[in-house]
Amino acid sequence: MKELARYLLDNLYLDFQGDVSVETIRGFLREDDSRDARRVLSKIIEDKGIDDMLLVLADCLKENISQGVTDDSVGDQLKIYAGS
Repeated sequence: MKELARYLLDNLYLDFQGDVSVETIRGFLREDDSRDARRVLSKIIEDKGIDDMLLVLADCLKENISQGVTDDSVGDQLKIYAGS
């Protein structure tokens, strides 16, 4: 059972549902004048959309699934993405 659980966890696919668009993200960050928010927006503009961000975020957050995906872990991954 442990091997099966590990295999399933290793092959788990993380995706986002709902209306996730550049405008949705801008709406959430509109009132946030922090450096991190500006970096995320700049990176989205540089990448010409959010597809790369969502792929990178889902891939990196997969590592956190066994410990739990939290607001902090998502925020940390967004900061790493923006800095790349």
